[in-house]
Amino acid sequence: MLSLHGSNLDRIAARGVRVPGYDRSTVTPGIVHFGVGGFHRAHMAVVLDDLMAAGRAAEWGIVGAGVLPHDVRMRDALAGQDHLYSLTLKHPDGTRQRRVIGSIIDYRYGPDDPQGLVDLLGEERIRIVSLTVTEGGYNVNPVTGEFIADDAMIAADAAALAARQLPRTVFGYVIEALRRRRDAGVAPFTVQSCDNISENGNVAKKMFGAFAGLVDPELAAWIDAHVAFPNAMVDRITPATTDEDRAELSEETGLEDAWPVVAEPFFQWVLEDSFTSGRPPYESAGAQVVDDVRPYEHMKLRLLNSGHQGLAYFGLLAGYTYAHEAMENPDIAAYLRRYMDEEGTPSLEPLPGIDLDGYKDSLIERFSNPEIRDTLARLGAESSDRIPKWLVPVIIDNLASGAPVEVAAAICASWARYAEGSDEQGAAFTIVDRFAEELQRVAKAQSADPLAFVRQGQFFGPVANDSHFAGPYLAALRSLHERGAKETVRRIAVHEKL
Repeated sequence: MLSLHGSNLDRIAARGVRVPGYDRSTVTPGIVHFGVGGFHRAHMAVVLDDLMAAGRAAEWGIVGAGVLPHDVRMRDALAGQDHLYSLTLKHPDGTRQRRVIGSIIDYRYGPDDPQGLVDLLGEERIRIVSLTVTEGGYNVNPVTGEFIADDAMIAADAAALAARQLPRTVFGYVIEALRRRRDAGVAPFTVQSCDNISENGNVAKKMFGAFAGLVDPELAAWIDAHVAFPNAMVDRITPATTDEDRAELSEETGLEDAWPVVAEPFFQWVLEDSFTSGRPPYESAGAQVVDDVRPYEHMKLRLLNSGHQGLAYFGLLAGYTYAHEAMENPDIAAYLRRYMDEEGTPSLEPLPGIDLDGYKDSLIERFSNPEIRDTLARLGAESSDRIPKWLVPVIIDNLASGAPVEVAAAICASWARYAEGSDEQGAAFTIVDRFAEELQRVAKAQSADPLAFVRQGQFFGPVANDSHFAGPYLAALRSLHERGAKETVRRIAVHEKL
């Protein structure tokens, strides 16, 4: 076995694995990233590694940061191998591209040394603080869209900062560092969200601003005026690393990596060009830097993410486990393409520089990649967060414009049928959703009131009151109960009446 360590890079390269060709000792910190997981290491860190290899970003080294108990595992995994890790891209034909990424140069775990992390964030050379803290990490009330100020940890952290004590949450660290920079006359950093949420920069600005307001309203006003929170659209399927992935890496290369990353070859990152104190030349490593991210974000959310929702529930109800297995059913592939062409696309704005038909072709190919082994259960998790943000806006826009909503209505019906809690053979689903109990209770009332599920206004808004949606929704739900998922999706794919 060959351990992943800086001293072994030449030996690793001899085994066919690409390694950093730059001198990592010359890389200095410029970015602190909260939430170092698979997605960050398959996305932003790869872009920085490419730039460093081209001699373009030696002053933009990444220091990982964690504040939660589970972050200790990542800290320890990276610390034991010079903060290096391997990335494997899995192509549909079974080929692999393997490389070692060197752009992460350190990791700080807040609970071990809160003063040290605050001090680092206060250094003038740190010009970007980036985030992949998941949708839930922004502390947004899913109904009102407002900051949850009465969360116990948030309230405690705000009180600590008001008393000039050290923080514990990501909100506390960022806001305390910005306060110290303001007081010291040091330019603020950019807060760069990389999370897969709509208008992520706007959400981050609102939530961090709300937290700052709990600490000091004048500080909140200063942040609003002086700190950039650029929006971004990020896209690369990055499934959780499995023991099988570790074993394959070891068997094929002899490389021992405590926490390797696997991902699909596809990569897209569209960023708003709004940064407080400079940025790396992201566009030189495959990113798109634009004035307005929203049209590109809508493309992804309304085609890829909504497509995943269309795949998940029909696939699970039909008895499939993995995305690629479901896509082997030609009716499922055809039904998803029908949604993309007839309903997702009409809801989009113009997209400069994008071949939309080519993009949709790539989505079908990506969903079908047997090497990624993305589970339908993962795609169908936290539906109450996803469908209201990704699919319902398509329905609302199309109802307003007169575009069709039949397939989107069927996707909603498939969620409602899935939420009943068991497949067509009676086997129970494990529904992963913060509202799982409520969703199942309402779904089980559908026999008496077939529109009960979509009358949940916090998830569907007013769409249940529109006959252009309610009619096809009821037809799809009835067909799912009477004919099953496979026959229902076949009929949708060929435009046959349900």
